[in-house]
Amino acid sequence: MEMSELRALLTPVGLELLDSLGPIEDIAEVARAVSRLRADGHSPELVSAVVGQAHLRAKATAKFGPFAARMLFTRAGLEQATRLAVAARHAQRIRQAGFTGVADLGCGIGGDALAFAGAGLDVLAVDADEVTSAIAAYNLAPFGAAAQVRHATAEEALPEAEASGARAIWMDPARRTSGHSETRRVSSDGYSPSLDWAFDVAARVPTGIKLGPGHDRDALPADAEAQWVSADGSVVELVVWSGALAREGVRRAALVIRGDRSHEMTAPADTVDEPVRELGAFLHEPDGAVIRARLIGDVARSLDAGMLDRHIAYLTSDAAVTSPFVQSFRVRETMAANPKAISAALKAHGIGRLEIKKRGVDIDPAAFRRKLALRGDQEATLILARIGDQRRAILADRIPSP
Repeated sequence: MEMSELRALLTPVGLELLDSLGPIEDIAEVARAVSRLRADGHSPELVSAVVGQAHLRAKATAKFGPFAARMLFTRAGLEQATRLAVAARHAQRIRQAGFTGVADLGCGIGGDALAFAGAGLDVLAVDADEVTSAIAAYNLAPFGAAAQVRHATAEEALPEAEASGARAIWMDPARRTSGHSETRRVSSDGYSPSLDWAFDVAARVPTGIKLGPGHDRDALPADAEAQWVSADGSVVELVVWSGALAREGVRRAALVIRGDRSHEMTAPADTVDEPVRELGAFLHEPDGAVIRARLIGDVARSLDAGMLDRHIAYLTSDAAVTSPFVQSFRVRETMAANPKAISAALKAHGIGRLEIKKRGVDIDPAAFRRKLALRGDQEATLILARIGDQRRAILADRIPSP
């Protein structure tokens, strides 16, 4: 979005037109809306802004729920924005650490700042991009003076942010090239503000720094807490916490959020894996946050389980127990990972609906499915995995998560 489009949008006519459209789900609907609004005599800048926002609002529902219907976005800002359910837990941590305010240095469209302000924290939100900071100001306007927005770089705003000892620092460094729509990811050397600068701030001031979940573990500060977060089965971020925001004795954490419930596992360091054992009655797939945090060993011990193979993150046990930190499966049978053997087993069980998972094997599940005979009214999960030097197929049933 260009500034001219934003100016056209931020008028009574523009905002009323946007609200009248409602969310626009697909590209065909976008084209029809553009044609209709242009025929009604609206300017190209206004039509582009209004239809673009209506489309982004539809996409934003997954992250912001009903709040998306009154927010403004840029495409790049929405892609990097924290899910509101995740941001709310960050806000809770900051409040529990005793802070009454937070400086969001690199606030983007204001996703984290919304959660901070909603939790009762005084917010200073800063972004280096003029359009983005204006959008953040719009999104945070309902909080009035409790949420101030500045158009400035993180470096420029730091003195004001540090002036109050009651403020924590939050940073979500830009991990994409500058722009509002077509952007690309950059390496950690190209983050803005730079990671060296962010980590230096974190060494002096209690800080939370949001990074991609695949960030190089060896590049993390040794004295900080690293928390990997998954939401509804996807690992969405890594947060580095420092100072009073880091919990005593915790250096590794896995926060697993499913719906409105969350569970967390913590440890002072990476944990030691359990030994490999033969496939038992149950197979367990650790949540991605647990795998990233390298806490598989602690999960295995809680399930009386061992590693299925030392190179892949599957656990196996004979105990009929599960955990919020894994997806568990009851094993039906195992066979060679070839379509003929698998099809015979599927036919014998009357399986017509099949979920296919893989780990440690070079197989395209979609292509593999086309080779299988699926007939019947039963369903199951097929797990293709390398166990030792063999490729095996495990037919199993999902066990509901606790």
